[in-house]
Amino acid sequence: ELIPKCRTCRRQVREQSGEADHHEGMSSDDELTPTEVDEFQKSRDNVLEDSRKVFEDVHADFCDIRKILLKFQEWKEKFPDSYCDAYISFCLPKLLNPLIRVQLISWNPLEQNLTELEEMPWFRAIEEFSDAENVSES
Repeated sequence: ELIPKCRTCRRQVREQSGEADHHEGMSSDDELTPTEVDEFQKSRDNVLEDSRKVFEDVHADFCDIRKILLKFQEWKEKFPDSYCDAYISFCLPKLLNPLIRVQLISWNPLEQNLTELEEMPWFRAIEEFSDAENVSES
């Protein structure tokens, strides 16, 4: 009973204020006020700014996925036994996880100008590394 009364009250408020951007059938519970939108945007901007600083004191060879994977590829080619004994294929996901997560912070799958995961540089680097591993194994 409470929910229909709340909806009725919100509808009456919208009608009195002349709000025309509400679409019937959409929940007004999900609508954000301009203040909430501004707060969210500021919070999002702060997170994105902080994410740019995460690897600023890391040597370039160790914060670029492609360069990291090249080092592992060299290891595999020069010392295949120790590479195999180290179970690198099991370690790489945990190693690359923080680097990928930082790159995905700003990714929003609901945006219209969406960059597909397969088009992202980190994805292509991993794909090339996987292809190189499959070629060398065969």
